[in-house]
Amino acid sequence: MEAGLLWFCNWSTLAVCAALKLPQIYAQLAARSARGISLPSLLLELAGFLVFFRYQCYYGNPLLTYLEYPILIAQDILLLLFVFHFNGNVKQALPYAAVFVSSWFVLSLQKWIIDLAMQG
Repeated sequence: MEAGLLWFCNWSTLAVCAALKLPQIYAQLAARSARGISLPSLLLELAGFLVFFRYQCYYGNPLLTYLEYPILIAQDILLLLFVFHFNGNVKQALPYAAVFVSSWFVLSLQKWIIDLAMQG
């Protein structure tokens, strides 16, 4: 019984996370506009997801305990690209991508860095 409940909770969480940003993405595509989407809040959310995901990977936690984060990160990246596209400045996404990719590696250089990032 407990195993079935745990299985249901794991997969229902993944399903909800998979659909979490889809209405926002659909609305953006339908309106062909990024109006109403805050770039700073989207970047902050993405940074938080990346730090948590990196933390989980660094400490080797079971994948099922954080599998929703790659899904959320992918949706945020897609949303972010649409924001840049509809604002007419896709090239501005490059510095943000460089910062996020480099932070992935910087976070795991030393144990104290990843621990400090999770404390903030």
